[in-house]
Amino acid sequence: MRRSAVATKAWFARGNTSIEFGLVCMVFMPLLFALFEYGRLLFLWNMLPQVSQRAARAAAITDFSDPAAMQALRRAAMFRTDDGALPLAPNVSSASIRIDYLWQNSAGVLAPLPLLPACPLANRVNCARDPHGPSCISFVRVSLCGSGAACPALDYEPLLPLVPVPHVLPSASTLVAAESLGYVPGQAPCP
Repeated sequence: MRRSAVATKAWFARGNTSIEFGLVCMVFMPLLFALFEYGRLLFLWNMLPQVSQRAARAAAITDFSDPAAMQALRRAAMFRTDDGALPLAPNVSSASIRIDYLWQNSAGVLAPLPLLPACPLANRVNCARDPHGPSCISFVRVSLCGSGAACPALDYEPLLPLVPVPHVLPSASTLVAAESLGYVPGQAPCP
């Protein structure tokens, strides 16, 4: 009798442990998944401004008339050597980077250039003629946008749809003064 009572007690102890583990997991696992999701969201909130700053700094010194150089700039801003997406963000890729070249009128108002100069040398000539003219690139603005003409905010795609998170990422935009824009002294005139 005594053996079976001990065996029964051990069996109940194992059952209690399984039930307790299940109850703890019901509370702990959702918290663990929420921690992962919010950690990923925080990573993206910190990474998007960094991407726009890297792209803006590079765009201020890169030849805007060279498509290969512009694509390399986008890849480098995304911390990649290919056209892939940002780590942990499948919807944020080099195609999300929007680069606007701006001119500044004499009143200090910034506006996109109606037509880009043919090359960096042409921009230097235009700026020497009229530093506040609509053909002189004065500033470079880089924004991270979703697909669309009006630069909509990027959507946040959660890995776990059960965790309540914002559906839109914060906007990331950087404005820098135009520097060389890829001009090299002694450069041949543009065609």
